Amino acid sequence: MEKSDLTDFSSLTGNTDPGSGSDTGSGRRRRLTHRIAAFARKPYWDPPDPSWVVRRWPDLTGYCFATLFFWLSLTPSLLPRPWIMQGLLGGITGIAGYGVGSLISTLVRSVARRRGRSFSEHLRKRSWQFIPVVLLVVSVSVVVWGARAQRELQPLMGQNQSSTWNAGIIIGLSLGTFLFLLLLCRAVRLLARKLVAWFGRLVPWPLAYAAGLMVCTTLVVVGTKNVLWDRGFIGFMDHVSRQANDGTEPGIRRPSSPEVSGSPQSLVSWSSLGTKGRTFVATAPTTQELAAFSGQPALPPIRVYVGEQVESADFTGAATLALREMDRTGAWNRKVINLVGTTGSGWVDRNIPTPLEYMYDGDTATVALQYSYLPSWISFLVDKERAGHAARALYQAVHTRLLTIPADRRPELVLSGESLGSYALDSVFTSPQALIDGADGVVFEGPPQASRIWQQITAHRDPDSPVWQPVYQGAKNIRFGQWPSVDLRFPWGAPWGHPRVVYLQNASDPVVWWTPDLLFDKPGWASPPLGPDITPQLRYYPIVSFWQTTVDLAVSFGMPTPHGHSYGTGACDAWAAVLPPPGWNAGRTEDLENVMAAINRRWS
Repeated sequence: MEKSDLTDFSSLTGNTDPGSGSDTGSGRRRRLTHRIAAFARKPYWDPPDPSWVVRRWPDLTGYCFATLFFWLSLTPSLLPRPWIMQGLLGGITGIAGYGVGSLISTLVRSVARRRGRSFSEHLRKRSWQFIPVVLLVVSVSVVVWGARAQRELQPLMGQNQSSTWNAGIIIGLSLGTFLFLLLLCRAVRLLARKLVAWFGRLVPWPLAYAAGLMVCTTLVVVGTKNVLWDRGFIGFMDHVSRQANDGTEPGIRRPSSPEVSGSPQSLVSWSSLGTKGRTFVATAPTTQELAAFSGQPALPPIRVYVGEQVESADFTGAATLALREMDRTGAWNRKVINLVGTTGSGWVDRNIPTPLEYMYDGDTATVALQYSYLPSWISFLVDKERAGHAARALYQAVHTRLLTIPADRRPELVLSGESLGSYALDSVFTSPQALIDGADGVVFEGPPQASRIWQQITAHRDPDSPVWQPVYQGAKNIRFGQWPSVDLRFPWGAPWGHPRVVYLQNASDPVVWWTPDLLFDKPGWASPPLGPDITPQLRYYPIVSFWQTTVDLAVSFGMPTPHGHSYGTGACDAWAAVLPPPGWNAGRTEDLENVMAAINRRWS
């Protein structure tokens, strides 16, 4: 390092000669001006010891790639993003870009050293003086462009054009997130160096490197998964969710109707139902409400819910209790039995079972099991197999009993569920044909990418049908819809056989499309023809698109219907297509949608 550079660094860090200036205001201003000028002449710093890992100036190539990834993160994805989500997304994608750029820089420097070449100090100075300023100016412009792109995306979601994006806040939050993650990565690198050096005193260097990296990887993985994730975050969420599961939502009272679980006559205690189970059984429509809609006498709908087997890995006992509860309520004498899959917390979307109860004047029995009390996204990550086990135990128990009833007196069996609830019942079957043959009708909303039957249907869809609205075997039994009143008639004129399976699936629903494969594989939904609520500006970028879709998950539940993971009253059209009662028509479906909208407003 040149002497002038040492002088500049001393000035920048404040290590100036005490006698060189006074303590007056003008002296402090002169020293500050001197430091700024020194930094402008050399806007980077070389550590005095090459072994310094954490206290090291950023790599310029890594910085450029980090900025590039930040720019790409500003491009539109499935859903509009609020500024705070964009700030976090920018920092996360920035650290990924920094890693890519640093790797490239390391490889280039390694090749250059082997060839006896090196980059001039003058070029390095000029690059640091020029490039960061240009990138900062361009970043502000790109953020402004990103805000405009978000406003253009909002009308596709049925939202008014509005954006509170602020370039300075987004850049600042992204930079803060980036620096925090960079320090963590450098701390891990420092740990690896220390371990390699320690092993180097015991074994030859090749073995020391292997041992050091292996031990460091083990410590990071175990520390992250077992300590921070399992015992830390998951343990905390388990505690919070367990307490929430013991509560009761406002306005919910123990039902007196013997036709629902949790009532005084029920074999299932009120306290064992959990928060979501109590809400489910207590909000069943009354006979007066059903009769007011149909204009004729109605039966009290049966709702069976078992929530006391959450701690068990074997749901046979829960399924047996559900059968006993169905025996007690007379469920086998109803026209329709609806097995509904619950989400992770045990929640059942009222928009799925309630329309069927109105359509059949209460002559239905809805049955559900709770398998977890964790939020759905956590349950999906840590125990989605439990969802399949619970659904399989319930389906097999109910289906076996139905086969003992004469065909002319046997109720219709239908399956339904949203998100993780649809995944649970999907996992019961091995093929699309098995799903068709296994029930008299199916309505699934927002199926996760991991759903096995959904994957088979999508992979073997008819040629030229888009992934967001696949046509399977001519749409004879299985159809997809985002606007079901219209979409379920597609392809126009095609025969619509029985049994019928309906997937309500929004093209902009990240719950449907999220998968780790997005890191490096371009998905079908990102290629033309795009879905009806997907902006033409959407592009796929490796790594970046994965994190964009991950962020979209967090905002998908607040979108207007039918966008994101919001399906509203779409089940009314779905049930009308799958299993309509005699004399049902489009006008009755519209009336039912209005009733459901009023119910949702009442309980919102």
